[in-house]
Amino acid sequence: MFSTILIANRGEIALRVLRTCQELGIRTVVVYSAADRDSPAVALADQAVLIGPPSAKDSYLNIPAVIEAALATGAEAVHPGYGFLSEDPYFSEICEKNGLVFIGPPSDVIAMLGDKARARAVMSDAGLPVFPGSRHTLDNAGEALATAIEIGFPVIIKAAAGGGGRGMGVVHRRSDFMRVYADTRAHAQAIFGDSRVYIERFCETARHVEIQILCDAYGNGVHLGERDCSVQRRHQKLIEETPSPGLPTELTARMGADAVRGALAAGYVGAGTMEFIVDQDGSYHFMEINCRIQVEHPVTEMVTGLDLVREQLLVASGEPLSLRQEDLVPSGVAVECRINAENPSRGFMPTPGQLTSFVPPGGPFVRVDSHAFTGYRIGPDYDSLLAKIITWAPDRDQALARMDRALAEMRVEGARVHTTRPLLREILAHPLFRDAKHTTSLVDQMLGDGVTR
Repeated sequence: MFSTILIANRGEIALRVLRTCQELGIRTVVVYSAADRDSPAVALADQAVLIGPPSAKDSYLNIPAVIEAALATGAEAVHPGYGFLSEDPYFSEICEKNGLVFIGPPSDVIAMLGDKARARAVMSDAGLPVFPGSRHTLDNAGEALATAIEIGFPVIIKAAAGGGGRGMGVVHRRSDFMRVYADTRAHAQAIFGDSRVYIERFCETARHVEIQILCDAYGNGVHLGERDCSVQRRHQKLIEETPSPGLPTELTARMGADAVRGALAAGYVGAGTMEFIVDQDGSYHFMEINCRIQVEHPVTEMVTGLDLVREQLLVASGEPLSLRQEDLVPSGVAVECRINAENPSRGFMPTPGQLTSFVPPGGPFVRVDSHAFTGYRIGPDYDSLLAKIITWAPDRDQALARMDRALAEMRVEGARVHTTRPLLREILAHPLFRDAKHTTSLVDQMLGDGVTR
């Protein structure tokens, strides 16, 4: 096992990784920007290194500064968390060239799977079901339109280098195609520095279900069950739960087996997530793979009793998987709600400001992953996530009741600061969600109906 690990991230995920390292007796180094000098991770780390001003591109995305900090502090490995550099193949490669273990898949695997169009082709060749769509990127508008017509509308245009719900556009009519195609390419270039796009059939009334996988460097792999992530805004998740309500266990077991087969075919190593779209007829299709720990990993930990960061570290240090698929039997139901500093009534616009009160909920089987505190200043430079509330219970009704109680108990206040907390309670009470008949369109439907405030 490593003796020193550098954590190349911030917020709740930096704190999450740090705590597991402490339990394993691993010395921790945290890099931070000037905006995060008062963060809990900086206070708790064995060593903290200032790497730049608040701007992410000048700090958390500054590869030379991160590498220099790792080498100067004697780190043997780098944990990237999620976001920022976690799926950057160049960063992974630079770590490898400097004798640092990147806690994640090899750089060539990240590059292959990070290209969403190429990942589709790899998974199709491995026998996984994929949506009708292009097997390669479409840089010619005429070819792209012809492909969309062949697939049939509606279609979704996606950035090949995309992720996190960004860089995509849905087209319902042929007359809108050229405009959305051009807009998506321009958006992809602006965000990812890569204008390449591909096209898939778009499923309007679907469930978004993902499979947590773990693979070692010796060709072994397991899945840890599924997570339902259908409650979303702007293609980004708000509520996650496991098991996926209303889906047959036989179906999710097939998805799990497919996820492991696809990951091993790609040479995957570490923790990752295979994302699928499940249609109302019970068919499912591969969407993408996330080459990192997920924001919603706590729900899997709650039902399996496993520490996924610990498993990441063991695999990265060269240990073979100690888990067998037949031994992994999840127990109960876990739900996660993301508390974002956003105003749902204004298109989920971020609301920076200082928290005058932050009181997390408590009680049995309630977990809070957060870096916020009373006095914490929400800046404009980073993601708006403030906290993740996770509840567990023997069944879904109890887990949802516990979550609603926890959200009601929580206090997040500040001048001009809005959060998603009230909206989350409304979603929990919505009949479609309660009856597990919701799809990825639920939040849009609620906003359109004027349900949310």
